[in-house]
Amino acid sequence: MILTTTETVAGHRVVETLGIAKGSTVRAKHVGRDFMAGLKSIVGGEIGGYTEMLSEARTQAEERLMIEARSLGANAVVNIRYTTSAVMQGAAEMLAYGTAVRVEPA
Repeated sequence: MILTTTETVAGHRVVETLGIAKGSTVRAKHVGRDFMAGLKSIVGGEIGGYTEMLSEARTQAEERLMIEARSLGANAVVNIRYTTSAVMQGAAEMLAYGTAVRVEPA
């Protein structure tokens, strides 16, 4: 499965547009991460626990995006975007979405 944030795939041509594909996950904060984040906010710097959590969330959202794209018959997803939103106190959704397409070598 080809994934790209661009509208085209180099060396390929889009032969069919199949629709929007999306994948999401909701993650909650971990008490241990919150405690460490609170300490880190005092001295500044990257909050590694949250960086790791968001990286895992992006990976899972991408995996779900690919599953949906395959179910549409796609072999690529173009113009992928990511967004996050709070769904409740202490929990956020990570959403990955793009256009499911079938591509062939040019």
